[in-house]
Amino acid sequence: MFEEPEWAEEASLAAGLRPVASRPRPAAACQVKGSKRRQLLATLRALEAASLSQQLPSLPGSDSEEEEVVERKKKRPKKASLASVPTKVEEKRKKQQQKQDLPGSDSEEKEVKKKKCRKRALESDSAAEEKRKGKRQKQAPSKPAQHLDSVDQTGAKAWKRSATDDPSKPSSVTTSPQTPHALSRKQWRNRQKNKRRHKNKFRPPQPPDPAKATAPTEETEVPPAPTQENHEARAGALRARMAQRLDGARFRYLNEQLYSGPSSAAQRLFQEDPEAFLLYHRGFQSQVKKWPLQPVDRIARDLRQRPASLVVADFGCGDCRLASSIRNPVHCFDLASMDPRVTVCDMAQVPLEDESVDVAVFCLSLMGTNIRDFLEEANRVLKPGGLLKVAEVSSRFEDVRAFLGAVTKLGFKITSKDLTNSHFFLFDFEKTGPPRVGPKAQLLGLKLQPCLYKRR
Repeated sequence: MFEEPEWAEEASLAAGLRPVASRPRPAAACQVKGSKRRQLLATLRALEAASLSQQLPSLPGSDSEEEEVVERKKKRPKKASLASVPTKVEEKRKKQQQKQDLPGSDSEEKEVKKKKCRKRALESDSAAEEKRKGKRQKQAPSKPAQHLDSVDQTGAKAWKRSATDDPSKPSSVTTSPQTPHALSRKQWRNRQKNKRRHKNKFRPPQPPDPAKATAPTEETEVPPAPTQENHEARAGALRARMAQRLDGARFRYLNEQLYSGPSSAAQRLFQEDPEAFLLYHRGFQSQVKKWPLQPVDRIARDLRQRPASLVVADFGCGDCRLASSIRNPVHCFDLASMDPRVTVCDMAQVPLEDESVDVAVFCLSLMGTNIRDFLEEANRVLKPGGLLKVAEVSSRFEDVRAFLGAVTKLGFKITSKDLTNSHFFLFDFEKTGPPRVGPKAQLLGLKLQPCLYKRR
């Protein structure tokens, strides 16, 4: 009988099993196997001795097969024993702990959330403390130095609180934009101004002082109660403003009518409504008063340097200011009369004889669409070598040279011009003879732009 090897007994003891008695094997089978083995060994030796060129394949049960089996057994991993089981369990636990400690895990996310919650709580505490402090300052305003000291103290308290709550991030409060340290000097000044403005708004009402109540109230002035006179004054002021606006609108309308039609239509307009001329003249004077120099004063100064015997014809005289400023005899013509010296007529047909005056004046009166008729009428009444003085708003001239060329074709020669004034241009012409062009000839230079006033 064959006996079991020692290692089998040790394995059974380690597994906690009882050793089992080995079964007996037959002796004949053992002898057969040994004889076959001896025969195979003999054949192998004979083949090696003959040194055959081709090596025969190994038969089953040879030494090479045994060697292969041994090698396979070596290569096979040994079965883990029961003693090695706890070590593997510990290794698995360690691996799980390492995975939990890795970044991005659930535990780390929880920690990040906790830190964020702490930071929000700190910011809310600092904001609430700042609000409380603002309310205290509004109720009892203090000096700038005390305010700055309180700001420093609150900042230090907030920093200490953040350091105790989260020591890993001590500068979370100081870096937040809502901390008192973020205030600049300009912001602090604006805050102080707002406090001074609204200091009485949040101050509790104080009881009246009996000493002050008994004192005479001469200094305190009580506003007068609204009376009927005040209402009437306000109503009068409102009516005056409305009347002024209405007059301005009517002046703009009349001015547009004078510049967009012939002089005959303007004459009919003022004959039908005499008050319209007064309204227009009042609006015109209010506009001219804003100028640094009025052109009628400039013309009067020039005429005062000439002989007083010269006869002057003022086309579009208005309120006869030129006649009142010089000693010369003056014929005053206009579409309506504001003075007894004015002759009401169309300036294209004045009641004067030919070559009867020495000076003809057009001071801001070349209005309408028939300017050529005015200049031809001035040529008719002027003596040879007579003086024509024209003053017009500078914005009406598109081409000054074309205007001067057109006037010279009507029998005049330019003697002087003044374009230095910002509001008006001044020209002096001398009569050379009758017009050199026929009545049907077109003079484009005489088409001036209308002087229209915008709504203010």
